[in-house]
Amino acid sequence: MRPHDIVIAGGGIVGLATALQLQRRNPRLRIAILEKEKLVAAHQSSHNSGVIHSGIYYKPGSLRATNCKRGYDLLLRFCRENGVSFEICGKIIVATAEGEREQLDKIYRRGIENGLRGIRKISPEEAREIEPHVRAVEAVWVPQAGIVDYGEVARKYAEIFQKNGGEIFTGQKAKAVSIVRRNAVPATHAGGTAFRHMNDGVVVQTQNQEFEANIFVNCAGLYSDKIARLTGEKPDLQILPFRGEYYELKPASQHLVRNLIYPVPNPNFPFLGVHFTRMIHGGIEAGPNAVLAFQREGYSRWDLNIKELAETLAFPGFQKIARKYWRDGWAEMLRSYSKRRFVLALQRLVPEISAEDVIPGRSGVRAMACDRAGNLLDDFLILTRPRIVNVCNAPSPAATASLAVGETVAERVLEMMNDE
Repeated sequence: MRPHDIVIAGGGIVGLATALQLQRRNPRLRIAILEKEKLVAAHQSSHNSGVIHSGIYYKPGSLRATNCKRGYDLLLRFCRENGVSFEICGKIIVATAEGEREQLDKIYRRGIENGLRGIRKISPEEAREIEPHVRAVEAVWVPQAGIVDYGEVARKYAEIFQKNGGEIFTGQKAKAVSIVRRNAVPATHAGGTAFRHMNDGVVVQTQNQEFEANIFVNCAGLYSDKIARLTGEKPDLQILPFRGEYYELKPASQHLVRNLIYPVPNPNFPFLGVHFTRMIHGGIEAGPNAVLAFQREGYSRWDLNIKELAETLAFPGFQKIARKYWRDGWAEMLRSYSKRRFVLALQRLVPEISAEDVIPGRSGVRAMACDRAGNLLDDFLILTRPRIVNVCNAPSPAATASLAVGETVAERVLEMMNDE
């Protein structure tokens, strides 16, 4: 097999967006994506809430905030140009008790700092004009929020990438990554090589094949820490898998929610809390909760990988998180096994909801990067070393921001190329 200029591990939305942005900047590049599943976008990219995030929650100036704002515009333009269905429907963030007003105000002020226009605080009466069945003592209206199918977005990325000459190899799981010394400069391919002179290269070994490249990019999501270690990187973190489970409103009860209803998140717990989301293809989802998955791709409470669970439980960072958040974690676990408790959480937002109104839905798994001190990383983390770029943490809003994150990674790759 001829060597590639760039090999990317991970055919999720970030890996695909990175490949697309590299291809746009230099159409001559020979780029390959290695995806361990039979199809692209098989995990986080197709198992999320489908919300187009406005960027209201993120620390001003952080990579999450800046990439969300840039990625939001790029995503909407991409969907319009390529016929991907989306809708900007807006959302309300709801304080259901007096004690939540202060936190709601902090979120509102952060949205202003992040440059959101049109957001405003609204009264209970105004909230019920938007969502007639909601309970609120105060709310924030966020007009920028929307809905889309990110699996469809990712598959469209893949389609365009392949149409323009990119290659996607499915069923190819990276097993080893090594820097190799070449004896000769690689031959130019049709259209010319993008490199003037490169003696070294990277070899990626899968279960049945070798892929040679000049630069390797790790966009492996739930396994990004493991792939990073294959490259020689020693990140002081581990990916912790947290499953989010959903219920769906029955058709007869879907009138209770018009669009998107979010609670004021618990400032002492690193998740947004269960909420209501209208889906782009129809229906209303309620959730997700956040429980430890017993394997990295554990979409069911019955999925178990002893080795992966042992790695999680033995990691000092997880042990510190467990001690810090055990009450909240226990409450989330109870909601996982008790429909009644899950519905009680939903009734804080929409009191009319009952257990008879909802049925079990799908689930997803979040990749949460945690350091040894027990801190969950709340920003994107991209590490570089010679010929290697590791995307070690890409939490929400990575799907909304995918094209902007792809730009950021592509720029780092191109800087390496220009240094040759």
